[in-house]
Amino acid sequence: MPSRSFLRMALILGLISAIGPFAIDMYLPALPDIGRALNAPVGAVQMSLTAFFVAIGLGQLLYGPVSDMVGRKPPLYFGLGLFALASVGCALASQIETLVALRFLQGLGAAAGMAIPRAVVRDLHTGTDAARLMSLLMLVFSVSPILAPLAGSAVIALSGWRAVFWAVGLAALAGLVMVYATLAETRTREQRLESSLGGALRAYGVLLRDAHYLGLVGIGSAALAGFFVFLAGSPFVLINHYGLTPTQYSLAFSVNAVAFIGASQFTSHLGRRFGLVPMVKVASTASAAFNALLLGYYLLGGDQLPVLIALNFIASAFMGLVIPTVSVLALEKHGPIAGTASALMGTLQMLVGAVAMGVVGAFANGAPLPMVAGMAAGSLTSFALMGLTLRARRRNRRPAPT
Repeated sequence: MPSRSFLRMALILGLISAIGPFAIDMYLPALPDIGRALNAPVGAVQMSLTAFFVAIGLGQLLYGPVSDMVGRKPPLYFGLGLFALASVGCALASQIETLVALRFLQGLGAAAGMAIPRAVVRDLHTGTDAARLMSLLMLVFSVSPILAPLAGSAVIALSGWRAVFWAVGLAALAGLVMVYATLAETRTREQRLESSLGGALRAYGVLLRDAHYLGLVGIGSAALAGFFVFLAGSPFVLINHYGLTPTQYSLAFSVNAVAFIGASQFTSHLGRRFGLVPMVKVASTASAAFNALLLGYYLLGGDQLPVLIALNFIASAFMGLVIPTVSVLALEKHGPIAGTASALMGTLQMLVGAVAMGVVGAFANGAPLPMVAGMAAGSLTSFALMGLTLRARRRNRRPAPT
C-alpha cells in the first residue's frame, strides 16, 4: 500500500476507534460534577464508567462475527447510530440509574468502532506492516486521551456536563458520514460466504482453545486494566486529593497519552530491528518495573503528584510498545476469522478492565494508594503472562529441518 493511502487508512480507522474512548475521556473531568448534580456517591458515578466498559466488551462479541458475515461497514452504521441515540439520552438523564443504563447502551454502540477497525487492519496486512498500521491507528486513537479531557473541560466550563454528551453524539454522526463516504469494504463477498453463525461459534471455540492467542490477549488486557484503573480513579485523586482544577487535571492526564503515543510509533521500527516478540518482552518488563516502583513509593508513605506523573509517564511509554504489538501477534494466524478474533480480544480487554475498576473502586477512598495498587497489579499481571506465553512459545518451537 502506498504511504499516502497507508496514512489515510490509519486516519479513518483511528477516528472511528476514537469515538468510543472520546466518550470516556471527555467526561472524566465532569465526574465530580455529575455526582453532585445527580446526588450520587463516588461509587455510583464510577458505575457509569464501568457499565460503558462492560457493554463495549460484550458488544464486540456480536459485532466481530457479524462483520465476518455481512462485511465491515454495516455493523459500523448500526453501532454509530445506536451510540448517537444513547448519547442524547445521557444528555437528558436526571437520575444516576438512568445515566448508567444509557451509558451501557452507548457502550454497545461504541463496541463496533473498537472491534471492526482491528479486523480491517488484519484484512489488509500481517507482520510488521500490520504493526505499522496498528501503531498509526493507535496514534490517531490515542489523541483522544490528550484532546478529550481538555475539550471536555472547555465544554463543561461553557455549558455544563450534559453538553459533553451532545458533543459526542455529534461526533458519532460525523463518524457515520465518514464511514459511508471514505471507508472501502475490506471483507469480500467470497469471504463472507464462508462465514455463518455456526461458524462464528466454532471460531470462538477455536480461539478459546488457542492458549497462545489467549496468552497474548491476556498480556494486553492486563496492561490495559492498569490504565483503566487510572482512568477511573484519577479524576477523584488528582482533583479532590491533589487539588487540581478540571483543566489542570486534563493536562496532567494527557501526559500519559503523550507517552503512549510517542512510544507506539516506534513499534514497527523496533519490530523490524529486534523482532516483535523481543520488543514485547523488554517493554512489558520495564512497564512492570516502573509501576512496581511507583507502588513502593506510596507504600513507604510518599505522596507527591510529580512522582506519580513522572513514573506513570515512563510506564505508559513502555505500555505503548506492548499493546499494539500483542494485538498484531494475536491476530497473526487468524486472518479468516479476524473479525471474531478481534471481537474476543476486545471483549476480554474491556471485561478485564471493568472487573479491575470494580475491584479497585470498592477500596477507593480518594487517596492515591488504591489506584496505584490497581495500576501496579495490572502491569505485574501483564508481565507474568508475558513470561508464561512467550516462554511457552519458545519451548514449543521445533528446530527447522536440515
